[in-house]
Amino acid sequence: MSVRYIFVLYYLFFACRIAAQTQPDGNKVRYTPDFKFRDGIYLNFDQVKANKPIPKSRVLTSVEYNSNTFFEQITENEKFTYFDDLGNGQEVAVGNIWGYCKNGILYIGIGSSFNRITIVGSICHFVANVTSYNSRYDNYGSYGYGYNPYGYGYNPYGYSPYGYSPYGYSPGYRTTELKQFLLDFNTGKVLEYDNKNVEMLLMTDPELHDEYAGLRSKKKQQLRFMYIRKYNEKYPLFIPK
Repeated sequence: MSVRYIFVLYYLFFACRIAAQTQPDGNKVRYTPDFKFRDGIYLNFDQVKANKPIPKSRVLTSVEYNSNTFFEQITENEKFTYFDDLGNGQEVAVGNIWGYCKNGILYIGIGSSFNRITIVGSICHFVANVTSYNSRYDNYGSYGYGYNPYGYGYNPYGYSPYGYSPYGYSPGYRTTELKQFLLDFNTGKVLEYDNKNVEMLLMTDPELHDEYAGLRSKKKQQLRFMYIRKYNEKYPLFIPK
């Protein structure tokens, strides 16, 4: 099977999905900045697309339901319990849920934090604080070499020929940085916000894709938002009422 044939199948598959989504029916409305998603906890992305979360009233908790920090307090814990459609209690790990909606605004879980989706459309955009843990060991298995928070190849304690810190065991360190992400509302996939992923998401529109693909790398970086906006205008998002 040729690469060209695979590309055509890929294009037709996603074009059909988008065509289905962009054709409104009586139960859906076109998304606008004034649209408010239903408040509640979304266990998965299918519930987001259906605009059908678990309402606060079905969450078993001692937190006041009218508290402005209700969802923040719930997601501070490792688990929570809710009552399903049959009235049975279901325990869920907070780390396994998609996110929640507060005051009509979606918050998606990335790592250990929940982050507001600032641009909603067929292609969504948001920023999130991402925390990563770095061991004291590097690619060479030595504290004295490789990457560390003070710069590549630099050890603030000096070179250690024995592969450990002269001040004893070092448990490593955590770094937190603000990163930008994209959410494909057709598939629910979360992607890093870079030229490659923007170009991939534009593939379902040959005109926009070819325009963007023909730009220089620096120009692509400058015009990412513009092409995402163009795409969202051409393929509006429809959400159940």
